[in-house]
Amino acid sequence: MSSWESAIIDADRNKDWRDRLKASISDIKWSDSLQPIVDKIKANKQLDVEDGCVLFETNNLNELGHLANLHKIAMFGNNAYFNSNVHINQTNICVLACRFCAFRRGPKASDAYAMSIDTYLSELDKFSSFVNEVHSVGGLHPDWDVDHYCDLFRKVKEEHPHVSIKALTAVEIKHLSQVSNLSIKDTLIRLQDAGLTSLPGGGAEILDDDVRQIICNGKESSQEYLDIHETAHEIGLPSNCTMLFGTIETAKQRVEHMIQLRDLGDRTQGFQCFVPYPFLPDSTRLPMAQLSTGQEILRVIAISRIMLDSIPHIKAYRMNIGDSMAELALQYGADDIDGTVKQESIMHLAGSKTPLDYGVNQLAKLVTRSGNVPVKRNTTYTQFEEFVPAKQPRRLPVF
Repeated sequence: MSSWESAIIDADRNKDWRDRLKASISDIKWSDSLQPIVDKIKANKQLDVEDGCVLFETNNLNELGHLANLHKIAMFGNNAYFNSNVHINQTNICVLACRFCAFRRGPKASDAYAMSIDTYLSELDKFSSFVNEVHSVGGLHPDWDVDHYCDLFRKVKEEHPHVSIKALTAVEIKHLSQVSNLSIKDTLIRLQDAGLTSLPGGGAEILDDDVRQIICNGKESSQEYLDIHETAHEIGLPSNCTMLFGTIETAKQRVEHMIQLRDLGDRTQGFQCFVPYPFLPDSTRLPMAQLSTGQEILRVIAISRIMLDSIPHIKAYRMNIGDSMAELALQYGADDIDGTVKQESIMHLAGSKTPLDYGVNQLAKLVTRSGNVPVKRNTTYTQFEEFVPAKQPRRLPVF
């Protein structure tokens, strides 16, 4: 199996991807609605809100997916990425009560929990021999400050030095800074010094404060989300970024969300992956939410790839959309399916049915079925290995 490395700013994206894209889209007869957008792309002009709305209104989903897939191929060829990771949600106790969240519990709830550092390490012990990343997000525990997480991260690195730590959403960073009476920058620096590798980017929801007031009142504002990630990027902490769609937002608000992230990515080059995922309605308190169809999921993923030229990777988050949809999304502009996960609470409490027992061989086969080449990556998209799934033993015919 071949292996290679990439600069963190490139994240394995071809340096000449724009030229490759121009060559691939120039000789295709596009529909009247897409041709002006293709012309802007060929002229190296970024798409605006009006363009994004046109993409959402385009009737031909296959044509939209084809344009997105050509972007993906120009950037990464036929590579599609995954990693070996485990999710450990450290607490479900939260001082907020977001209406879309099925995970949060009050401190007196019978099923509320808060893992001690020893319990967390015991959970990680079960998986550390075959993962290289732990992904941890959770509730805003009223008593946990930055010292608690610094102690946790140091212990993780002492006992599992090969495991990178992708942890804490922007609102968790804000909460820790307030509880600890520190600035956002000082909070992030202390966490980074303790072993934090990157931020997962969760909690963006929709970067429109009118929407946020309804679905997640009390969380960080849209600008705070952007400012926290900009600060992280400034000190050398890369991050993902996300979008929760299918609650109450409009198509225009989705596009404006993407453009705000794209603009920040232009400035900092610190976003590595965009993760759009649909709202899962089970067990939540948002009855007015829209339900995203399979076509809508593919449309959002395709538009994300076309709009977000400053963010290298687009993830088809299989924990949310399921394996079949993730496999299809790899032909609609996505190039990453996350990882093995092994255990996860937040999405599954909200209604996800995606299996948690997949190993790297099963993920590689999912990628192969989509017509792509499976590539195992590290957390920060700097180390890569082409992964060949193990062959299954031949079964004798049954007569």
